Amino acid sequence: MKQSLHSSSWKCLFVLAVTLCLSSSLYSQEEARNNTEMGFTVGPMVFLGDLGGHAGKGTTFIKDYNMGTTKLAFGAYIAAYPMQWLGFRGSLTYSSIEGSDNEIKPKGGFETARYNRNLDFRSKILEGTVMAEFYPTVFLEEDPEDVTARLRPYGLLGLGFFHFNPQGSYRDPNGDTYWVDLAPLHTEGQGFAEYPDRKPYKLTQMNIPIGAGIKYFISENLNVSFEIVHRKTFTDYIDDVSTKYVDPSLFYAHLSASQAPIAAAMANKTPTALQPLGYRPGNKRGDPSQKDAYFTAQFKIGFRLGGSSASRWRNSTHCPLLRF
Repeated sequence: MKQSLHSSSWKCLFVLAVTLCLSSSLYSQEEARNNTEMGFTVGPMVFLGDLGGHAGKGTTFIKDYNMGTTKLAFGAYIAAYPMQWLGFRGSLTYSSIEGSDNEIKPKGGFETARYNRNLDFRSKILEGTVMAEFYPTVFLEEDPEDVTARLRPYGLLGLGFFHFNPQGSYRDPNGDTYWVDLAPLHTEGQGFAEYPDRKPYKLTQMNIPIGAGIKYFISENLNVSFEIVHRKTFTDYIDDVSTKYVDPSLFYAHLSASQAPIAAAMANKTPTALQPLGYRPGNKRGDPSQKDAYFTAQFKIGFRLGGSSASRWRNSTHCPLLRF
């Protein structure tokens, strides 16, 4: 099962990459030389889900951002610009995300319940996206073909696929701690007959990237950008936490003898003395009303493919000279 999911995710990303390459080849050699850009991205990726956060109720918003769980994301992209105000970008991004209730500083409010829950996770993220770039200030420029030293804001909207595999820290009976894959453990009874509404989650999912940025052209052939891109997802299980605690006896009924004790331990990591306070079967473990999300704040460096100073980069992301 795990191997199959890995295989399908790589196939999805491969097909996505091939599609982008084929689409860029639809331009003539002259057009492709003047309108195509490639580059690299680097910057933090931040997870917003059920784990971690700050005072009050948990949200999938920047309020619950924990700096201690931030990891760098690295990516590469290729983009084509059929019009001066419009571009299409295909990108691949690789990073890690984390979340931990230990990051919370309990102050006696709603956050105390999450702190006592004591769950954590980590996951690698492999993502492929296709996005449209919109440059509205092009219509206000005096000479949009002259891009050198121009500055231009832009918006982003697209569609993507990402692969994840949540892991949690497990302390075995010998006192050794290591990371275990959580999806095969069915920690919230996903796929169990007793919970027909809780389906096993897929490790490859769709997302919708939405963002904005600002781009500066050092020259016709070189530009730098900074952008923030939020990913709306359609799963609440990136961190393997969504709904209610299950009866630990079900793990022994449905899983192997080696998996069952690990699943029981990972499903409920609240200290035994605190479990009567509401960390028991049927009680709230996560918030299914809010899907998980993540975002990146990245720096980009882009290079024009081909062309020369004699033929201006007409259909690129021209940045206005701050004159309208």
